[in-house]
This record gives sequence, structure tokens and C-alpha cells, in this order.
Amino acid sequence: MIYTLQANNSGTRYIEVTEDHLATLQRYQLLDRLADSNGIIDETAVDRLRLKARSLLEAGVCKDNSLLNLCLDVLYHANMKSVALQHLIEAYNQWLTTDDEQPSTEPDK
Repeated sequence: MIYTLQANNSGTRYIEVTEDHLATLQRYQLLDRLADSNGIIDETAVDRLRLKARSLLEAGVCKDNSLLNLCLDVLYHANMKSVALQHLIEAYNQWLTTDDEQPSTEPDK
């Protein structure tokens, strides 16, 4: 599934995020503790997210290309600003809840 995130307030720019991108965010816990103490997402939160991902790449923690793809496709996208990050967090939380609510494979009795 592909999520289309609004990247600005006027709704003229968008970023596409896949489930693989969201899974990578979860695997490396990149969205943890980004907001300030008031819960506000601003440009410094975008910078912190980028620095967190960059440090993981430089440390060689990522053995596959998932983190690199996330950086190229989403985090360092030209339209990634605080509005887009807020929508990314919302999409991530929605994805987490739908991932937890997978239907049971057992037949009903």
C-alpha cells in the first residue's frame, strides 16, 4: 500500500510513502522522541530525523538498502518539511494500528 502525504499547507506538494518505508521507520525507531516537550513538530524535528538516519547509515548498522531507500525517497525528499513529517507520523501511527488489527486466519465456529 502506498500512502500519499501532503507536504505543504496549501496541498500542492506530496510525498509517497510505502509500507516498506514505514517498516524501516519502525525497525530503526526513527520517529521516537522527535517532538519537543510540547509535542510540536517543527523543522528541528526534521533535522533530528535526518541526522538520526544519517548516523545509522554511517555506523553501518543497516545491512540492507531499506534505510538508504527511506532516506532517498522520503527523509531527504525536497518537499520534506515539518508539515510532511507531521503527516508521516500520522500515517505511521495509522499503519501501526492496521498492522495490529490483522484478521484471524482461523475459521468462525
